[in-house]
Amino acid sequence: MESTLLSVNGQKYNVSLEPSESLNHVIRERLGLIGTKRGCETGGCGSCTVIVDGKAIYSCMMYAMQAVGKQIITIEGLQGNNAELDVIQRSFMVAGGLQCGYCTPGFIMSAKALLDSNPDPQLGEIKDALVGNLCRCTGYTKIFDSILLAAKERQKSNK
Repeated sequence: MESTLLSVNGQKYNVSLEPSESLNHVIRERLGLIGTKRGCETGGCGSCTVIVDGKAIYSCMMYAMQAVGKQIITIEGLQGNNAELDVIQRSFMVAGGLQCGYCTPGFIMSAKALLDSNPDPQLGEIKDALVGNLCRCTGYTKIFDSILLAAKERQKSNK
């Protein structure tokens, strides 16, 4: 095991890593950040999505060693001061873009990566950005509505 630093949600963690450990395993089991879900573990569902250096990635498909020196953001990293929810999280609540909630962190992280790079996405761009995230409950329409609402809310707050 090799001890190294991981930067997660702006905080440095000194953690011992096995070469074959997934980033998902380290985030959940070593760091205790269980908002990032463990789903299929094959990159097929998106529930484990985190942001690494600005890009949405499946944490189950990335070795933790590959994340050394990179900036990792999990769903827990979106909270502001006083545990205030991010505008994307609030939009999912307001527009009903969640039901059982298991896939929600992955959708929110994919939405954040999209909105950070494209603050005014069209519906087709949202669909493209979410192609790797699966939901069995919502039918996706309310998820899309949630992201469109988040984009509008972000634009209002930037004015």
